[in-house]
Amino acid sequence: MTQFFIKQRTTRKQSNNKEDLSIKIEKLIAQLKAYYGNTEFMLMASKLEAAELIQADAMDMKILGLLRIMQQDPTLNQLPVETKLELIFNQLEEKLVDLLARRAVEQSLQVEIQKKMEENYKQYVQEVKLQVLKEQHKTNENAQTFKKLGALEKMEHVGLNRTVLDTLRPSALDEIVGQEKAVKALLSKLTTPFPQHILLYGPPGVGKTTCARLALEMAKQRQGSVFREDSPFVEVDGTTLRWDPRESTNPLLGSVHDPIYQGARRELADEGIPEPKLGMVSEAHGGILFIDEIGEMDTYLQNKLLKVMEDKRVFFESSYYDPNDEKIPQYIRKMFEEGVPADFVLIGATTREREEISPAFRSRCLEVFFEPLNPEDVKDILDNSMQKLGIKADEEVSEIIANYCTDGRSANKMLVDAYSLCLLDNDTNHSFCVKTEHIHEAIQNSQRSPAIARRASSEAEAGKIFGVGVSGHVGRLIEIESVAFPAHDGNGSIRFNDTAGSMAKDSVANAASVFRKENNEKLNEYDVHVNLVGGGKVDGPSAGAAIYLAICSAIYQKAIRQDVAITGEISIQGMVKPVGGVFQKILGAKQAGIKKMIIPIENIPDIPSRLQGITIVPIKTIAEAYQHIFIEN
Repeated sequence: MTQFFIKQRTTRKQSNNKEDLSIKIEKLIAQLKAYYGNTEFMLMASKLEAAELIQADAMDMKILGLLRIMQQDPTLNQLPVETKLELIFNQLEEKLVDLLARRAVEQSLQVEIQKKMEENYKQYVQEVKLQVLKEQHKTNENAQTFKKLGALEKMEHVGLNRTVLDTLRPSALDEIVGQEKAVKALLSKLTTPFPQHILLYGPPGVGKTTCARLALEMAKQRQGSVFREDSPFVEVDGTTLRWDPRESTNPLLGSVHDPIYQGARRELADEGIPEPKLGMVSEAHGGILFIDEIGEMDTYLQNKLLKVMEDKRVFFESSYYDPNDEKIPQYIRKMFEEGVPADFVLIGATTREREEISPAFRSRCLEVFFEPLNPEDVKDILDNSMQKLGIKADEEVSEIIANYCTDGRSANKMLVDAYSLCLLDNDTNHSFCVKTEHIHEAIQNSQRSPAIARRASSEAEAGKIFGVGVSGHVGRLIEIESVAFPAHDGNGSIRFNDTAGSMAKDSVANAASVFRKENNEKLNEYDVHVNLVGGGKVDGPSAGAAIYLAICSAIYQKAIRQDVAITGEISIQGMVKPVGGVFQKILGAKQAGIKKMIIPIENIPDIPSRLQGITIVPIKTIAEAYQHIFIEN
């Protein structure tokens, strides 16, 4: 009896378990239909041949159909051996839970994605609207902006005449006066198939810049020239070029506009891409880069320029440049990695002396020297200017201006100043000419001094002689005077200017030794005072010969011709040694009215070729100068 009840209880329990499992299976099927959708679930079941199985009465058939659907495998024909249906069902439930969890995560992500898409869509729509507005309305114009535009356009129709210097600037090489040798030398260096870098030396206002510009135009026309018709002439003043230690800007060589500090274009700055900006060396590619007053440039900038001249390219650097960044445009990548071509001919002009220019520049450049203008050249320039401006003037006007100006620019300015005064006095009369009183009034207004402070004379004087120096590429007379008195007890001395340079003082010592050697006398028997009239520092020993002759004249009271000048270093052996600047000294002496110029024999190659109105006497020893300097009593 007891066994019967136990068996009946077990049978009832198994029946209940089957009923529970059947209910769970139906719920699982219902959940799958909800997950996939009823239609999609039935289509999937049919495709996997599981539709009939999940509709069967047997639970093992239903579970087999669910397995096919869950595992997406239509080849399953039987359940795993020795595996209870409850365990298989539990595995199916876990897969369903996994699917539901994945669906929940995907839905959450989808919400975020949709949110971002909506935000980006709004921004995109806004940008499109702005773009459409920009296309429809190119600028944000209003009444105020149109008013300012009208004011600018009105200004375009109002203007003054060109400056007088622009009007009088030579338009052809044959208008450049007094520089035939320099023009020929410059042309020869540019018209060759192998043009070289050039340095132009000379005083201001003699045509260096104009000559360089016109020489390029002539070189373009020569057959076989390396310059093309569109070869550029880029001009800059060296005094305006300064080296920026931060390297944030460099108009000569170029610079890099970093996205943070200098601000590249917006599309580049947004990506953090640096943008190189080309300088004048690249603008002059294939042409001429003209730097006026090149001697005023910073030394560091000069060295940078020399590097570009060697490489014929300019290179850029930036800590923001990343060669691995695929967003960098190709032209920027090429500029950073290969550099930018900068193949040009450098023409540098300077008013400084050759020795003041960097040896590195001089070694890479050919040199051309422009001559100071003589009074005849200044008069020719004034005649050309009068023709261009239609000015009539008295004959003495050109002569007066030539006495005050040694370059064309200053002469033209004085002429126009006098012309303006003439216009003011004759505002109702158009038939007039510039008078000498207009020139003198212009001179007084500008407070100018004569260009030639000391002039030669026909009278002879004892203890006075003319030496010649160079200042700013222009030769000028140096007036040297001396006086001697017998000394008591042989305690004589020599006094010389305290402000004179050390070399000039050495020249006095050399002259004293030569005097003792040549005349068998001691200078300590005399109190001698040597003076440079006007004072100032004398660089170099070129006044040595003149100082010796002045001392001799003072002691022996021999008169010296005042239309003769001498230059040269005197050695203690009585030899006259070569000095610099003889070319300029001869021209300056001639302009001052000197009739005879005595120079060291070794300076013969420095004698100007176009020379009239002055006699040049080369000497080897100081004794050879006596017959040309002293007048016999």
